[in-house]
Amino acid sequence: MSDLKKRFRMAQLKAAVKVNTEMLKFYWSLGEDICEKQKQDKWGAKVVDRLSLDMRSEIPQSEGFSRPLPCKTLVCVLFKSN
Repeated sequence: MSDLKKRFRMAQLKAAVKVNTEMLKFYWSLGEDICEKQKQDKWGAKVVDRLSLDMRSEIPQSEGFSRPLPCKTLVCVLFKSN
């Protein structure tokens, strides 16, 4: 039984790491998309607000689209690109 518990916990950990990795990739690409749109369209802060509202209404069960997260993502991408 001890071996089964270990394998189960290890499988859970591996799954969590994969999910987190994919979410980080998504948020990074979101930040890059926002940066690119700002360069093209001269977007203002309201765009991030609108994006946040749109995503929360489209995917209400998700918790990752409050306004601060896209802004933090954008700051990380801007910091890296400079």
